[in-house]
Amino acid sequence: MAEAPIRILVADDHTLLRGALCDLLRAEADFEVVAEVGDARAAVTEAARLRPDVALLDVQMPHNEDPVRTVRHLLHRQPDLRVIILSMDDHPVLVRQLLSLGVRGYLHKSVSRQTLAAAIRERADLSRRVVTISMPQAPAPAAGRAEARLSERECEVLTLVASALSNRQIGARLGITEGTVKRHLRKIFDKLDAVSRLDAVNKAVALQYIRPGADKRLLSRAG
Repeated sequence: MAEAPIRILVADDHTLLRGALCDLLRAEADFEVVAEVGDARAAVTEAARLRPDVALLDVQMPHNEDPVRTVRHLLHRQPDLRVIILSMDDHPVLVRQLLSLGVRGYLHKSVSRQTLAAAIRERADLSRRVVTISMPQAPAPAAGRAEARLSERECEVLTLVASALSNRQIGARLGITEGTVKRHLRKIFDKLDAVSRLDAVNKAVALQYIRPGADKRLLSRAG
């Protein structure tokens, strides 16, 4: 019997970044994003209502003048909530304060997708660990690398991603399940070393795996 997915609340006031982060999380088969909010007040309210397993929080967002107070509110209402900070603000004093309250991890926004996923899954070596080292993005893979090449189906999926279709809509267009779409996206992200759907599309276009406007032809063929 399959385990229940890890239910995640994401709180970040930057709409584009929050959307890209949620897309990245949804590409993981064992993750479920149950709420996306843009301020600390909504994070506390939605966490109390939905009781997620993990709250992924930025520090600098509206109604979060006192991050310590926000974390206290979250953990007071749900002591078993795994709070992970994902922020550009890694001031040592703030880090120590939040970790002392029971925050499970304090991650810099430049961490890799693998590091973030491992922290959410709470692997032993990342529990209560501060990861603040900026990790530069790896360069896009060269077109000649065999491991970077996308299959025909992966190109179809990414072409529909470029047209802003959801995983469910892509599955309906291609006659495959939403779970299969997620598996294709995980493989695409790994092959292109992409950190978001937008990043994957941009890298695929640069490598000429997909072409701008190809979605219209694919949609016409699929329809």
